[in-house]
This record gives sequence, structure tokens and C-alpha cells, in this order.
Amino acid sequence: MVDQVKEPPTFQWDVRVYWEDTDAGGIVFYANYLKFFERSRTEWLRSLGIQQQSLKDSSGCMFVVTDATLRYHRPARLDDQLVVTASMIDIGRASMTLKQQALLKSERAEHPPATLLCEGLIRIGWVHGASLKPRRIPVSILDSLKN
Repeated sequence: MVDQVKEPPTFQWDVRVYWEDTDAGGIVFYANYLKFFERSRTEWLRSLGIQQQSLKDSSGCMFVVTDATLRYHRPARLDDQLVVTASMIDIGRASMTLKQQALLKSERAEHPPATLLCEGLIRIGWVHGASLKPRRIPVSILDSLKN
């Protein structure tokens, strides 16, 4: 059974677009949004006190992406400042689904980021590291994720 999470808090992580993130035209290469989303999820977990390497070392298990669906709205460009978000939309025994967005950060501090560049639904599974077979997410981690 999947628990529906109502109005989840949204984690935000800032990133600047560098040359290495762009194609020859100075536009963010489409696959790099997946990297931005991965980093934002990692920082979100850290903000909850969940250290992925420590989990793997202590339990032999880890989170892996099992599905990703992205939609591109507008391009990010060299030197843009982005806000990359992560919010959990549902969680089950062995997986969770997050909504993630990359937004162009407003240059004026009084205005929140408003320009949606890319959004995605990312499903994350909890698996045993050696076999990659699904396992139940430990209760202690579930408690951290739900609070």
C-alpha cells in the first residue's frame, strides 16, 4: 500500500550553469537536468540526516533510480542561476516518487523563481547493493522521509 503525502515541503538547492553543463550553443545539455535532479535529491536526503554512503556501508542497501520522466519547457543557458527542487509525492514499502523541477532563479531577491525550465517525476527504489533486489525501506528511514 502506498501512503499519499499531502502538500509536501519542497526542498530547494541552488546551482549555477557552467560551460561543462552546456552544449556547443551554450544551452544546458538535456541529460544534465538528470544530474541537477540527482544532486538536489542527495542534498535533500542530507538535510533529513540521511547519508547515502553511510547507509550503504551499514546496511548494504542503497537508493537507485528506477524510473524517470522529464518534460522540458525552456532552456537554461550558460551562467544562469537555477533553483532545483525535490518534493516527495508518494512513498511505499520499497520505493518513493519525487517531483523535481529546475527553475530559473529571478535576479531580483524580492521575486521568487518563476520560470519553469524542466520538471520530472523520479521513482527511487531501495535495493540490496550486491544483488540490486528490492528491499523494504527501513522504518527509521521512512520516519525521516515522512517528517
